[in-house]
Amino acid sequence: MKRIPFDEIQKELTRVLLAAGLEISKAERCALIFTQNTCDGVNSHGVNRFPNFVMDVKIGTVNPHAESERISSFGAIEQWDGNRGIGPLNAEKAMKRAIELSRGNGIGCVGLRNTNHWMRAGTYGLLAAEADCIGICWTNTIALMPPWGASEKKIGNNPLAICIPRSEGPVLLDMAMSQFSNGKLDVFRRLGRQLPEAGGYDQNGKLTTDPDLILKSHRALPIGYWKGSGLAIVLDLMATLISGGDSTKEISQREKETGVSQVFLAIDISSQVANADVDAKMNAIINDLLNTPPLKGTQTIRYPGQGMSNTRRENLEKGILVDSAIWKTILEL
Repeated sequence: MKRIPFDEIQKELTRVLLAAGLEISKAERCALIFTQNTCDGVNSHGVNRFPNFVMDVKIGTVNPHAESERISSFGAIEQWDGNRGIGPLNAEKAMKRAIELSRGNGIGCVGLRNTNHWMRAGTYGLLAAEADCIGICWTNTIALMPPWGASEKKIGNNPLAICIPRSEGPVLLDMAMSQFSNGKLDVFRRLGRQLPEAGGYDQNGKLTTDPDLILKSHRALPIGYWKGSGLAIVLDLMATLISGGDSTKEISQREKETGVSQVFLAIDISSQVANADVDAKMNAIINDLLNTPPLKGTQTIRYPGQGMSNTRRENLEKGILVDSAIWKTILEL
């Protein structure tokens, strides 16, 4: 691992995207999203995925010139078609539209179909929090894990993000429905480390902490066992219905993951509760949590997103931690 300044990473990613055919405004915005994700410590959905994203642009899985468009409107709910465009930019536009809808309705909802991988779910939750909204978003995916009790993968890991604004730093829950996302499994594999907890099954059907064996067996473990499996299924159903798009079953019939369905919700709390009241309520809950005595031998108690804030601060001061091999690949693109 090596530390690289934020601006240097953003500059290199922009250079590569311009060479791949993106117009300058899209290249700069997309590079910023990848860099910010990495700065927050989410390398698995930042620079680590960047070479694959560039390849998807080159082979046509991602159309860099496509623009998402509104298909239908039902009051506070809208359906948009991503036209197989750039996933992070489509998602950003959808959440911004959900925020706009929430201003007059209290809540806004955008269902986005026919789009591509958005990289990190938390990016769009944070976008809502910056606008004093609660942000909720999720996506379906290609089939990545088996339903509970099955041996064949049929359901997606369907990441979900919930972000709540707070002046001292938002509370951000960003999680896949698998115990570890494929991106996180790849991070552990690259580092040659075992998972802290069992994350899936090996090819003999035994639970394992070896990320390489899980990636080879394609049998990730749902969070909460049958509960995570059930949650993944209902998130897929809702994304499909709200967006009018394709389900995990239909997406999995393609050679590569594309044309996924996503949902973006923004709840405008600024118009309902004074900011001072929001902070008072949030801080009372968080302080109560942080003052909980930890079990002997365990790490201190944290609220969702607290680790991200600390990582961001350190990376901005010292440079962003990046896998040396990944960085070398990017420089050669």
